[in-house]
Amino acid sequence: MNTTAVKVIYKYEMLRAWDTLLQSFASPVLSTSLYFVVFGSAIGSRIDNIEGVSYGLFIVPGLMMLALLTQSISNAAFGIYFPKFTGTIYEVLSAPVSFFEIMLGYVGAAATKSIIIGLIILVTAGFFVPLEIAHPLWMLTFLVLTCVSFSLFGFIIGLWADNFEKLQLIPLLVITPLVFLGGSFYSVSMLPPAWQTVTLFNPVVYLISGFRWSFFEVSDVSVALSLFMVLAFLTVCLLIVWWMFRTGYRLKQ
Repeated sequence: MNTTAVKVIYKYEMLRAWDTLLQSFASPVLSTSLYFVVFGSAIGSRIDNIEGVSYGLFIVPGLMMLALLTQSISNAAFGIYFPKFTGTIYEVLSAPVSFFEIMLGYVGAAATKSIIIGLIILVTAGFFVPLEIAHPLWMLTFLVLTCVSFSLFGFIIGLWADNFEKLQLIPLLVITPLVFLGGSFYSVSMLPPAWQTVTLFNPVVYLISGFRWSFFEVSDVSVALSLFMVLAFLTVCLLIVWWMFRTGYRLKQ
């Protein structure tokens, strides 16, 4: 493996995050604080608890997942799209670097930034509610797997997009609604039976459920199923990226 090439791509992408430090890391802190003010105080004061967990605590995994998914996708999508836009991607493709090494550099940097943001949100939440993490190792496992999986998904979007509008199309119109409808701020068991069945077709439910279990041992679906869904999504994304590089889809135009 050409570790030098991976390090160069990784360091360049991480330096780009430091150049936009306020936007990259301060914004999640502000948005998390606002969510706690609106949902935790205004709505939480009207809800006693959900499955034995206070509402303020219950929404912490959902808030983290909302930020992780959107940040992972946007970081990875912009990271690979910008070289396409400027034409520098052809220098990378002509270098003795495999698709896996290119992907590792870009996706690794995007996932790292998302993990940092997730941890910042976790610390911020600690100022509003007494944090409880029943299974820290499982929490970190779901955190890393989610960031890597959706960074890969963002990488695919960046390869697919041919303008800046398309970079935001799927995150805004698909991912964000799925997160809000996936049990971020409520339990699926609170829905009518028919809607519970419909909600189970939302893949984000399995991500949030497994992540929430690692905090409170409370979940809407089994933890094994949540883990399987994350790994399955990761595998599918890897195969799509491999196919796109193999065929040159949106790379040789």
